[in-house]
Amino acid sequence: MKSKPKRSPLDRNKPLRAAGQSLTEQLQDEAYDHILAPALLALMLAIMAGLEWFRYLTAAKPNPIIYTAIAVIAVVYAAIKISRAQKRLSQLKLGRDGERAVAEHLEWLRRKDFVVFHDVPSGDANVDHVLIGPQGVFTIETKTHSKPLRGDCKISVAGGEVFANGQRIDRNPVIQAKAQARWLGNFLRESQFQPFVWPAVVFPGWYVESFDNVAEGVWVVETKALTKFIENEPVRHSLDEVKAMASALRSYVRAQQ
Repeated sequence: MKSKPKRSPLDRNKPLRAAGQSLTEQLQDEAYDHILAPALLALMLAIMAGLEWFRYLTAAKPNPIIYTAIAVIAVVYAAIKISRAQKRLSQLKLGRDGERAVAEHLEWLRRKDFVVFHDVPSGDANVDHVLIGPQGVFTIETKTHSKPLRGDCKISVAGGEVFANGQRIDRNPVIQAKAQARWLGNFLRESQFQPFVWPAVVFPGWYVESFDNVAEGVWVVETKALTKFIENEPVRHSLDEVKAMASALRSYVRAQQ
């Protein structure tokens, strides 16, 4: 008897993306493409060379020199790829762990009538965290920047640029955060809402010097300070508006999976 077509019971209620999911996927891709694949290639060719040497040493006719040369090249190639990938994997892991740490800190806002989203797709990129609540809608870009072993660990903002201990951070997170807020604001307005959307850049574990965030149009803060900033904002949306905006974004996220 031919079985009837089936579908998942979660079609309309797919789990939302976890914090740092994009980085986790990048970690897996990086590990496979730049560590596992070249290592397996090197191992395979080394085994082939070993077999040829065995045949050679037991008076068999095949000459292993060609296989050995190929194996040496493969081993060198694998060593270079693995060395480069280790640094990239370390950066991805740091970024993922930072997003997870910020996500855990944001969970308490659910008790303040906020709806919390993580890893929201936004075209070719993603928004690390989105908060939708009575005080407004907030997009959050997490920057888990490595700290020196000793000395100052200060983040400063000047002229729209972000500096870590005086060194300008590449790929300006202020521009990135503003673009994320602009994208989300456009999405919600297209869904017939009139939201207050504000961007934030969070640096876990760093001290962030004060600056005129209104003039810059973005918050650049440490994790714990973010919740204080939000608490000081006036109420802008009713609970019904919060639920409706969250429902629209939830439907969008599920449609992207």
